[in-house]
Parts: sequence; C-alpha cells; structure tokens
Amino acid sequence: MTVTPVGMRCPECARDRTRVTRMTPGLRLGSAPATYALIAINVIAFLAEVATGSPLTITFDAGGSLFREGSLFGPAVANGDWYRLVTAGFLHAGIAHIAFNMFALYILGTLLEPGIGTPRFLAVYFVSLLAGSFGALLLSPDSHTVGASGAIFGLMSAAFIVARHRGVEQLAGQIGVFIIINIFFTLGVGSISVGGHFGGLIGGALCALLIVYSERRARRPVELEVLGMVALAAISVAGALAVA
Repeated sequence: MTVTPVGMRCPECARDRTRVTRMTPGLRLGSAPATYALIAINVIAFLAEVATGSPLTITFDAGGSLFREGSLFGPAVANGDWYRLVTAGFLHAGIAHIAFNMFALYILGTLLEPGIGTPRFLAVYFVSLLAGSFGALLLSPDSHTVGASGAIFGLMSAAFIVARHRGVEQLAGQIGVFIIINIFFTLGVGSISVGGHFGGLIGGALCALLIVYSERRARRPVELEVLGMVALAAISVAGALAVA
C-alpha cells in the first residue's frame, strides 16, 4: 500500500489521477442560452400583462385581459382552454412575483443548464411547469394561478439530485437548504399555490432521477430520456385535464 494525501491506496491506484467533477455556475453570457431566453419571455409576457390592463404594482389580483385569458383556471381549462397549462407559467402577479422568480431562474438556470445541457434543461423546465399546473389544479382548481414557480421548483429539485449524483455534495447541501426554506415559505404564505410548487418539485425530481439513471445504467440513454420526459409531460397534462 502507498500513503497518499487521501489515504492508503494500492500502487496502481496511487499512480492514477483522481477525476474531479465540477458543476460551475456558468455565469458567462451564452453559457445558458435557454435560461436567458426564458427570462426574456417571462419579462415580455409581464409587460404585455401591464399593457392589457394589469396595474404595475408590487402585487395585484386578477386583472387585465391577458391575465384573465392566460392564467390557470380550472373551469376555463375544462371548457377547452388547454393552453392555459403552459401560458400560466409565463404570467406573474406583480413586480415582486416576477422579480423573485426571475432571480431564482437566473441562479438555478446558469447552474443547471451548463451542467446537463440545454435540451435536458428545457425538458426539465417544461415538464416541471406542466407538473406544477397539474398540482395547482389538483388543489385549487377554482383559483386563477400564474407564475413560473412550478418550473423553478422543478429546477431546484433537479439541481439537488444532479449535484448529488455528480458528487458535488457541498452544492447539493446548499440547494437542499434553499428548497427547505422555500417549502416553509410556500406553506406559510396563504396566497402561494401549494399545489403548483409541490407539483413542480416532484416533476423536476422525476426528470433528474431519469437523467441520473440513464447516465449510470441505460444502454440507450438518449432514447430513454426522451421517452421518459414525454411520458412525464403527458401524465401531467392528462392529470390536469382530468382534475379540471
């Protein structure tokens, strides 16, 4: 056995260099193109809300034609407005709402997107968004619900699981604390969609577990991930329509 800085190792292992796995935030412009595009779309949608009658205040209730026509609302979804399952995730109820969500999206997106790639990142985002819509309709079908929070909670759980899988324990611990804080915040504030947040959290976690499994054991990882993500999205949509 050979004494090394990391303990006793066999002679063959001592000669090998330990592979270091890193997940860097990737703050360089262009390193997370989908993240920047999603932020831009959300901001444009918010400005369109204001232009169509929603007041430009810190928070506001349902108001404005775009807010009313694009928010998640069970009776409207039941009448055929299926598009609300997606459009609600790009609308926000006031400056504070969009500011917090876009800040969280920037932090999580510039961390996760460079680590798993843009196609995977977009898949996690939209599956989480749809799962959040399912959860919101499941618990509060008669309320107007908007916000990217479901998708962002999905990014949180996905980033936690991927960080653990890649061996970045310190980062995983920090994200875990962030998740716990947001769960308490979700349960403690009455105006927040509990179903939307927990639905997105579960959707993102399932996507991340699929990615982790495909990286470790799948013989055809691309096909497995594509089929798995499509199945999760389909289940979310079917569940949302069923409860609406």
